[in-house]
Amino acid sequence: MAKDQLQVLNALDVAKTQWYHFTAIIIAGMGFFTDAYDLFCISLVTKLLGRIYYHKEGAATPGTLPSNVSAAVNGVAFCGTLTGQLFFGWLGDKMGRKRVYGMTLLLMVICSVASGLSFGHDPKSVMATLCFFRFWLGFGIGGDYPLSATIMSEYANKKTRGAFIAAVFAMQGFGILAGGMVTIIVSAAFKAKYTAPTYEMDANGSTVPEADYVWRIILMFGALPGLLTYYWRMKMPETARYTALVAKNAKQAAADMSKVLQVDLEAEQEKLEQQNKGSDFGLFTSQFLHRHGLHLLGTTSTWFLLDIAFYSQNLFQKDIFSAIGWIPKAKTMNALEEVYRIARAQTLIALCSTVPGYWFTVALIDKMGRFKIQLMGFFFMTVFMFALAIPYHHWTLPDNRIGFVIIYSLTFFFANFGPNATTFVVPAEIFPARLRSTCHGISAASGKAGAIVGAFGFLYAADGIGVKKTLIILGVINLLGMLFTFLVPESKGKSLEEISDEADQENGIETQS
Repeated sequence: MAKDQLQVLNALDVAKTQWYHFTAIIIAGMGFFTDAYDLFCISLVTKLLGRIYYHKEGAATPGTLPSNVSAAVNGVAFCGTLTGQLFFGWLGDKMGRKRVYGMTLLLMVICSVASGLSFGHDPKSVMATLCFFRFWLGFGIGGDYPLSATIMSEYANKKTRGAFIAAVFAMQGFGILAGGMVTIIVSAAFKAKYTAPTYEMDANGSTVPEADYVWRIILMFGALPGLLTYYWRMKMPETARYTALVAKNAKQAAADMSKVLQVDLEAEQEKLEQQNKGSDFGLFTSQFLHRHGLHLLGTTSTWFLLDIAFYSQNLFQKDIFSAIGWIPKAKTMNALEEVYRIARAQTLIALCSTVPGYWFTVALIDKMGRFKIQLMGFFFMTVFMFALAIPYHHWTLPDNRIGFVIIYSLTFFFANFGPNATTFVVPAEIFPARLRSTCHGISAASGKAGAIVGAFGFLYAADGIGVKKTLIILGVINLLGMLFTFLVPESKGKSLEEISDEADQENGIETQS
């Protein structure tokens, strides 16, 4: 099939791993670093927001965010992300990856800073402003999903494409770590400078006025990595696959990639025009349904099911830390001590299970293949979820809590060395170039819909039917994810045109003409 492929695309497919591959990973990955940092750090400061803005005089315990405010502050960014994935995914196929890529980053940077500057005279207006900016922050983050994945897949070579796309996604792990570490540093610095008694000793004095700066600094820091890579994002040339196969400008594609690959490439405009005849069906056509309908069902359903389980697990984290005594009761700490302890516990989990899982995927995805990793990940998530759920009472006993944390950490490890990474990689490879960004956006938005179900549905489910039954439901959801994985094709070691059938269409058309 490669013999009929455009020379410029073949050159990308067979290129040795070079410096430009790593710059592309860093440029695309910084968006994901920012994304994970921004989505993660809010959970570290929600307790502090409760103490500052919802303190009740004479109450036995520190103030907490009312459940509706907490749901809005934590969840509004998800809603923005879902919308952004659909909108920017579509726009990336219409206007080009590069042009839209700068917009999303700028939006993320502006809204990161603005959310830290949330203003108002009373708690309600501060929270409303924060939610407004976090929605638009999520909107920008949403655009980064389809664009980062598509750009990386279109720049990569056949041999290591999976590892490169997974490496962009793995920057999320570093974003989560950075969120925890920045929170530890900022809260420790303020704690050392402004000493305060515990809530039990002095309710009003336990939250120093300067604590209001802490959450703002933490949220605004998220703008920095994105800002540092903005210039490089703008300097990146448009991907050759977009320029040649969608914009149909073979000359420009050859010129751009000659600079990147530092080789001379032919334009082959006539060959491109021959190949493009009759292969331009859209998303809502019977041809798309016939060729890629089941693939799209596979990528959307697996990402949806994974995120229900993944984000529900995230929610249990704080309760688990309190249960095993990693975080003491709120009233025995002052406000800054509590932020410090929560950040320390979550950073430890990220360091031990979240980050290693991502990099296991990077190391092995092009050896094992996407399908095996996804199937294995869902399988172990199912096993560990049932191992937590069925003898749940056993795990609640003080002597067995460490075992609970180990199994809980393993479910995170196999989510990241498994479907959390592969659901991001595969949609960037298996669809035609002109619909690649759109289909990735649809798959990612389906995942975020699952995250919303996980974050809110299970919050109420755990209260209504108890944690044990909730964990059993999550086990069943992981099992379904395993079954839907069989709809997703393996894309290891093939060119993008081969996987998406574009090469077949091209060859068929050339034979007829």
